[in-house]
Amino acid sequence: MENDERIELDHGGGGYKSWQLLQEVRGILKSRGDWQNCEDDAAVYDLSHLVIPAPDRVEGKAPAACLPARQGIQSKLVFTSDGFIVDPIFFPGGDIGKIAMCGTINDLSVMGAKPLGISLSIVIEEGFPKKDLLKIIGSINKVSEESGVPVVTGDTKVTPKGKLDKIEITTSGVGITDKIIPNNGINPGDVIITSGDLGEHSVTLLASRFNYKTKLQTDSKPLNKDIEKVKDYLNACKDPTRGGLAANIVEMAEKSKVKIILDETTLPYKKEVIAVSELLGIDIFSLASEGRFIAAVSPDDKGQALAILRKFNPEAKIIGRAEKGSGVYLKTKLSALRPIEMPKGKLIPRIC
Repeated sequence: MENDERIELDHGGGGYKSWQLLQEVRGILKSRGDWQNCEDDAAVYDLSHLVIPAPDRVEGKAPAACLPARQGIQSKLVFTSDGFIVDPIFFPGGDIGKIAMCGTINDLSVMGAKPLGISLSIVIEEGFPKKDLLKIIGSINKVSEESGVPVVTGDTKVTPKGKLDKIEITTSGVGITDKIIPNNGINPGDVIITSGDLGEHSVTLLASRFNYKTKLQTDSKPLNKDIEKVKDYLNACKDPTRGGLAANIVEMAEKSKVKIILDETTLPYKKEVIAVSELLGIDIFSLASEGRFIAAVSPDDKGQALAILRKFNPEAKIIGRAEKGSGVYLKTKLSALRPIEMPKGKLIPRIC
């Protein structure tokens, strides 16, 4: 950014301006140490880099040399963090507490990690109703129990009235795995699958915001148990939160150096989602989900992967394929190819 440029809502929307800002931030924060995958949904630390002291030898003799941790630990540590500001904070099927838990659990899960614990930090505006806070904590506890991922530490702050819009939640999480699923692992020939229909989280919040009557609920859910069953079949994986399908599939294609063609006849959107997005003039491909993932699977594994996923959600489907080349395209019903790009301009504010 130029020195006189100001931060806008676009910079936090998950589209092109978000990507630009993130690149500038990463250009300043250059040190990564031994951490890897720092541009994925979570960072990875190979625990074999650790060195642990060996126990002393027989009394009177020098201690043994330090032993590399790989002799006792073969796994990788996965770490992520995310902040949540949502308007409205309560909506059909969930609230800010639910998506905060799901968002962090899912960022670990799409990397192939088993989430071990969550850190919960809450900043509350003075005057916020205590009953609403306890309701939010109840939602957090429900996701914790359903997913088997405990909240183990955290912090709480209260700001003077007017210094914050109601409540802000930051969650961090750690997990462990022997196999990392990167978001740059798509191969030519892979099929692109979704774990269910997309965009219902964004549309649910928009409907609440504008008092539209719909039957939709947020698609928020923890994905750790779903992905654990199918992760051996996944070459690449990502959850399409901010920026929706467009931002995330474009990022995956660019990092994997492949061309992706999506099929208009199998687009993963319900009619009601399409109707609301058209009514509001919003690009459907930019709608966020908080309980879905997109993944690349080899043709030989697509049948097994879909059979497993459909036990969790019958809406799981193949939406496209990867081939040699670059870019992301939508193959229309007339067989024309329409480019899909990273979302630009003002996206939907405060959906996660």
